[in-house]
Amino acid sequence: MVVSKVSSFWFACIICMFVVVITPCCNAQNSIQDYLAVHNAARRAVGVGPMTWDNDVAAVARSYANKRAGDCNLIHSGDRRYGENLARGSGAFMTGKRAVELWVDEKKYYHYGSNSCNAPAGQSCGHYTQVVWRKSVKVGCARVQCRNNLGYFVICNYSPPGNIVGQKPY
Repeated sequence: MVVSKVSSFWFACIICMFVVVITPCCNAQNSIQDYLAVHNAARRAVGVGPMTWDNDVAAVARSYANKRAGDCNLIHSGDRRYGENLARGSGAFMTGKRAVELWVDEKKYYHYGSNSCNAPAGQSCGHYTQVVWRKSVKVGCARVQCRNNLGYFVICNYSPPGNIVGQKPY
């Protein structure tokens, strides 16, 4: 009887540890607050007011993310009502928070004085400038798991859209 109680105790502890260690990976860094925190930290760094989450904008992002889940190709929606940033990555690494961090990391290529970008081939500054675009004040994002083990697709839409040619973001 003592052996079975001890065995049951350790089995329960192992299951509990498994749930605590495994479960957070799936929803961690994908909450509304996670998206907003990274956006607003980047905006604060350049003196721009905060973004607010908009459920209608998020619904548009969710709808498009669901359409892309089959192939997860980084193809823009073409919906000109919103600015749009896309990202794709493997496994649990590609959280919503990480996608926004990747976009913000383009700051190192952006030169405010000349409103120019010196990003290497295949990269740009447009994701970053959309994140910090002064007139874009609403954001909505979505993340979906791609079919056939293709990773995760992340999209954020912005209202009103930014990246207007000839204008500085802030």
